[in-house]
Amino acid sequence: MRFMMLVKTTGEFSGPPPQALIDAINKQGEAAVKSGAMVANGGLAPVTASTTVRIARNKVTTTDGPFTEAKEVVGGFAIFDLKSKQEAIESAQKFMELHLQHWPGWEGATEIRQIFSAEDFQQPHRCDGDQAAGEILGPRLPPGPSVSIWDKAGQ
Repeated sequence: MRFMMLVKTTGEFSGPPPQALIDAINKQGEAAVKSGAMVANGGLAPVTASTTVRIARNKVTTTDGPFTEAKEVVGGFAIFDLKSKQEAIESAQKFMELHLQHWPGWEGATEIRQIFSAEDFQQPHRCDGDQAAGEILGPRLPPGPSVSIWDKAGQ
């Protein structure tokens, strides 16, 4: 099972993290890569350097940052290939312990989201009463890791 972990913080903690935290995260990340658990990771540029592309009122608009202050800002991500959600939770807890140890006063969260693959859409999932997911998502996709759910959109 693949999971994306999104590291969020309040806007109060801007700027780079302490070097001790970076070193500890790198050590933990190297071990996760070596074991095959971590697929990808990275820190994100500040919201002042970001751009939002939005659809509203049937129109696509582009807005450059900075944006109005948000309650939480995503500062980084990691993608893991793990056996279970419980293993993902344990990994996130260890990661957050590093923040507690090396960045006193920092407050934030790691959101854990499972990443769906084409196989996850093979069986109809029940949603919204009697409507099956297949009716919402369209025809079933062929199995295979290289198939994106977006490849067949609109067919």
